[in-house]
Amino acid sequence: MLIKFIYTLFLALLVALFVGLGIDSFYQGPKAPNYPLESQQVKQGCEQTLEQQTLEKEFAKAQEKYMEDSKPYNRNVSIISLVASIIILVLSLTLLTRIKMIADGILLGGVFTTIYAIIRGLMSDNSQFRFLVVTVGLIIAFALGYIKFIRPREKLQQN
Repeated sequence: MLIKFIYTLFLALLVALFVGLGIDSFYQGPKAPNYPLESQQVKQGCEQTLEQQTLEKEFAKAQEKYMEDSKPYNRNVSIISLVASIIILVLSLTLLTRIKMIADGILLGGVFTTIYAIIRGLMSDNSQFRFLVVTVGLIIAFALGYIKFIRPREKLQQN
């Protein structure tokens, strides 16, 4: 029994990683700027040179641009992840129901992917989008709870 649980959890993590790494492989985000090494080499008690100050300002601007570019990227990754999680969840609740252990692992992977989508949506810096992503996550949670736990009991009670 424990090995089935471990396998289900392992499969779930692989499904979520598959989606996350797939997105990262085919839809790469903005590249974070590297901190200028010359600025790090200021000796204790010495003032920064004009060149080091210029490098610091350029880095600050690049960092600000990176942060701004990351917001729409996080929103898009959230949408892609949410769509992928819905597809995964539908597959696990329809086509794969005959193989319970695999269906449960894929279902849990869809839940993990939904969590990932919500986290990326929270990083989008748009309160309406964040609300929408959490709402979709809540709808998914209610639907999963009903389909997986309540509906089977109703079928048993009818028989």
